Amino acid sequence: MAEINLIQNIGPSGFIFCALLLILPFMVSYYFKLGIIKKSVIIVSRMSFQLFLTGLLLTVVFDINNPLINVLWVFVMLFFATYTILEGTDFKTGPFLPTMLILFSIANILVLFYFTGFIIKLDDIFEARYLIPIAGMLMGNSLRANIVALNDFYQDVKNNEQRYLYRLCVGASRKEALFPYMQRSMLSSLKPTLANMATMGIVFLPGMMTGQILGGVDPILAIKYQITIMVAIFVTTVLGVLICVIVVVEKGFDDYDLMVEDIKKV
Repeated sequence: MAEINLIQNIGPSGFIFCALLLILPFMVSYYFKLGIIKKSVIIVSRMSFQLFLTGLLLTVVFDINNPLINVLWVFVMLFFATYTILEGTDFKTGPFLPTMLILFSIANILVLFYFTGFIIKLDDIFEARYLIPIAGMLMGNSLRANIVALNDFYQDVKNNEQRYLYRLCVGASRKEALFPYMQRSMLSSLKPTLANMATMGIVFLPGMMTGQILGGVDPILAIKYQITIMVAIFVTTVLGVLICVIVVVEKGFDDYDLMVEDIKKV
């Protein structure tokens, strides 16, 4: 019996036609003077290089499938995810990185192993072909929400600085004074995830489900995986956003507190 190739291969000509698609956004950029052509070329090239390099490395990791190497790979992902969150905001990376890395890692690891151990019930919860892609999906979605939350939180406090200082001066604690900004930033960061979940299956087919169907998986099984991974993504996103905001509140407002203390003494 002939071997069935479940996924159609993409050859060199396919990548050429894919690159030709970029002409359309480049034309839009040129006409409206957006100035993103050079940046787009650099980003697409870097993305392609990173993905091909990752693919080669993952091929080796999947073949070895050593629990220690798999977990180490996940922790490397966690480090870069945490660094990217802080780099994408207006906060200095140094003071927040160690604490946020530890807490962000705990939140992601707990949900990750809960998913592999209790939801899909793997015999080996460290199996590379499950552990690493699922970890990537959890972190990738949480990462975007965290950046939105921290930027919105920072901008909201900055725009309402006098109101925040006034609340401190009249006796509010730091957490009480910052609570409205924490609430708004968390809501704004979670809206995209909730919107995706609300329209999934009706407006669009998500990537994980589409990939499994293209790979020959039964659509019902693909749907089961998609439902469970979206719940896990939502939980991880909420925990990640909460952790980021709490860390910034605890470590990012000492100067404000000292300022208020000086004002009270006058």
